[in-house]
Amino acid sequence: MRLACWLPLALLLLTPRPAAAQVTLKLATLAPSGSAWHDLLKELAQRWEEASGGQVKLKIYAGGTQGSEGEMLRKLAIGQLHAVAATNVGLHDVVAEPQALSTPLLFRDEVEVGCALERVKETLEAAFRKRGLVVAQWTRLGTVSFFCTRPYRTPSEMAQAKLFAWEGDPATVEAWRVAGFRPVVLSSTDLVPALQTGMIDCVGNLPLYVLTARLHEKARYQLDLPWGQVIAATVFRQDAWERIPEGLRPRLLEIARVLGARIDAEARRLEVDAEAAMRKQGLEVVAVDRAPWRAALEKSWPALRGKAVPAAFFDQVVAARDACRAGSAGR
Repeated sequence: MRLACWLPLALLLLTPRPAAAQVTLKLATLAPSGSAWHDLLKELAQRWEEASGGQVKLKIYAGGTQGSEGEMLRKLAIGQLHAVAATNVGLHDVVAEPQALSTPLLFRDEVEVGCALERVKETLEAAFRKRGLVVAQWTRLGTVSFFCTRPYRTPSEMAQAKLFAWEGDPATVEAWRVAGFRPVVLSSTDLVPALQTGMIDCVGNLPLYVLTARLHEKARYQLDLPWGQVIAATVFRQDAWERIPEGLRPRLLEIARVLGARIDAEARRLEVDAEAAMRKQGLEVVAVDRAPWRAALEKSWPALRGKAVPAAFFDQVVAARDACRAGSAGR
């Protein structure tokens, strides 16, 4: 009788348990194949797989193979993709708030942006959660400059140029107009042919991206006017994120954030190296008087506040910047 009671339990204990289901998540990015950003995501995939014992795999689609950032986000919305690594400009289609951190000449440098980002990060991540997205990683990618087919030295000269503007962001297009420029709205995947055909004359972008995408071969003049910062976020659909076993998620987030911080630390070095490489290939740096440029670009701020970016969050970013400056001055 006693044996009959224990036999089913013994058989249950001896039966092999089914292996944990593998989770494969598709992640897309505009970062060119072989770029530092792409390498970061490949390392993220490798380390997540190792940390999860093979349970979590990331399949990376780089170089815009899934379309522009806007197209990738549309695929994310309908579940064709599970995650995207996108810039704050591209993410504006879903969550507008991060774009405040790229407001022209709002910050002095990348250090000030990083300080402000830390102060507003909780608000930012809450905005993503409201839209069913989980932020795994923030990364500061670098400083934006204008790269042009001619040496435009003043805002009045630049007013004659055709300036690339991201599609899907009409408020920012209007902000460029208010600043006195002529924006041409295009998908980011059309940059190279647009420069080649003369559809645009200038593009504002990161030196590392310009080098990797070979944009400098046509846009041979870089204005000595670092005017904005670009940050990026790696975001997951919440339903896809929750397919990962709950006990693994904190460890995977920790890995993602450590790697993001590493790119932050390397961004300036990569930027300097990219600019040096392009100068060797014929890029010319154009000296400018920054005062008239500041006057022109600051005209864009009211057009961004409350239109491209919610007014309350724009004000929160400005307050964070001011607090960072006060703290820096006090040291």
